[in-house]
Amino acid sequence: MAAFDIDSIDDVIHGRMRLGIMAHLINADVADFNELKTVLGATQGNLSVHLRKLEEAGYISIEKRFLGNKPNTKARLTNKGRKAFAAYVDGLSRLIDGTR
Repeated sequence: MAAFDIDSIDDVIHGRMRLGIMAHLINADVADFNELKTVLGATQGNLSVHLRKLEEAGYISIEKRFLGNKPNTKARLTNKGRKAFAAYVDGLSRLIDGTR
């Protein structure tokens, strides 16, 4: 069996909060900011930073608009993000299988 390649673990996704965002979006397809904040137990500032990092990587798209006078931010996985998440899960599976 070939040695595990640590470079197969995507650093952008691997952070706990970003992993939570990606895992939630893989199932929900789209989520608004307050939903993510509640589900992940995140602060507004912390969540904003992690969403921006995922957006810069091209893994999510962010849509900002107003509903009435209130801002509404929605996050959605991109095709690149779906592929990256699948590769991340596959890499973790190979790592775990190699430790058994």
